[in-house]
Order: sequence, then C-alpha cells, then structure tokens
Amino acid sequence: MCQSSAVSRRERRKVDPSSTNAGGSHDAAEGGRSARRVMTLTACVGGIHALLFLLSYWLVSDVPDVNASDAEIIAFYKSDERWRIVLAGLYVGPFAGMAFIWFLVALRMWVDRSASRVSALLSNIQLVAGIVYVALLFAGLAASSVVATSAEFADAEVSPIAARQFPQYGDTLLFVFSFRMAAMFVFTTSAIGRASGILPRPFVWCGYAVGLFLLLSAGFEGWFALVFPLWLLALTGILLVRARRIPPELKFPASVPSPLAPQQPLDRGTDR
Repeated sequence: MCQSSAVSRRERRKVDPSSTNAGGSHDAAEGGRSARRVMTLTACVGGIHALLFLLSYWLVSDVPDVNASDAEIIAFYKSDERWRIVLAGLYVGPFAGMAFIWFLVALRMWVDRSASRVSALLSNIQLVAGIVYVALLFAGLAASSVVATSAEFADAEVSPIAARQFPQYGDTLLFVFSFRMAAMFVFTTSAIGRASGILPRPFVWCGYAVGLFLLLSAGFEGWFALVFPLWLLALTGILLVRARRIPPELKFPASVPSPLAPQQPLDRGTDR
C-alpha cells in the first residue's frame, strides 16, 4: 500500500500541470491528454499484441512438419487450409508487430514521465531489444508463410523440400532468436519497473525468471510460444490497475518544446 501511494505521488509530480514550466506551461498542460486514458490505451495495446501473437502462432501451427510425406505436403498447400498460413503471415502477424511497437514507445513515455529517474542504459536496451524482436517476428512469420503465399498468389508449384525447410527456418527465427530478444525486453522492463516502483516486487522477480528461461531455453514445442505472451498479458493487467489509480484530472502536456525548434528572435529594444 505504501509503495502504491509512493508511485501515485511520483506520477502526480511528473504529470501535474502546475509543475510543468516548459513553453509556458499551465495552459499547455491543461490542453494535454488525460494521463489515465493514455496509460489505459498503452496497456490495452500491449494486450492486443499478446493476443495477436497467439493467434498468429495458432494459425501457422498446422503446417505439415518435416516428417510429412511429399503427398501430404502438396495436398495441404493445394487445399483451402493454406489460407490460414497466408492470413497469419500477411495480416495478423504485421498487426501484432505494429501493436508491440506502439506499446513499446508508449510504455517508455509513461515510465519517463512517471519515474523520478530512469537508467538510460536500460531504457535504450529495452528499445533496441523490442525493435529487433519485432523484426525477427516478421522474418519468422514471412518464412513460415512464403510457400503458402507463393501457392496462393503466384500459382507456383509446391516444392516439398522448400515446404519443409521454410517453416523450420521460421520456427528457428521465432523460438531461438526473437525469444532471445524478448528475454532482453523482459529483463530490462522488470529492472526499470523495479527502479521506478511501477511494478510490484513479486512480479519483478517473476520477470527475471521468465527472462532467464527465454534466454537459456531452446525448443520448438508449442507451449514454449506461450511464455512471453502470457507474461506480457500479466504485465498489461498490472499496468491497467496502475492506470486506474492515476487521478483523472492529471494530464500529460499537450506538447514538449523541441531543442531543435527555431527560437523566437529577441526584442532588440529590450536588450538596450
């Protein structure tokens, strides 16, 4: 309870319009967006990524494995079942990645405005890990869906060899490389949440365990793909609870002056 009160006081100090003096401040802050609404949207977008990720993986999970016969592989890619693979690779997967990018940037903004100080090293590692995770997710889904997409839109002949190798390559990108980046995201988010007081201590230690598991484990079992999305759903649930504790009258500034923006010329009469 004491920790929650401290977090609320820090959030109030960071987004309180009366404490903002950039660009003339009180009026700009009053014209800003509700902090509670922004944070609720941030948590919802994170949950959307987790759900779309699970949907994408479910859609591509029925691809014939390497032990399937040539006849089974050709029959699958000539049937209507290939549309599930095309749907995951061309539609659901890209929207999942876009949702995560939105969540990542909005989460960084929330932490920056709510915490008294944030480690620049951890914040930058979190950003890079999140971007590389999305890039590898896109590459993995593209590899898993390339055969089905070629058969659907180019009416190409299905090569059983390629139909075995591309999904395996996609699983390798997803399970090995993208989940390593997801582990770095979990580590840095947990550390930032602990330092800023946004995340409860038990969830922080749970995050360290999840990150260690994703970093050191390597497998292609279906349940392995559930670890990161389930952790992300738990994180968004905690963020939703935190967002509801933000006073509704608190707002983020409408705009923040850029150091690169041209400055107004000084009145030479006042200089004299």
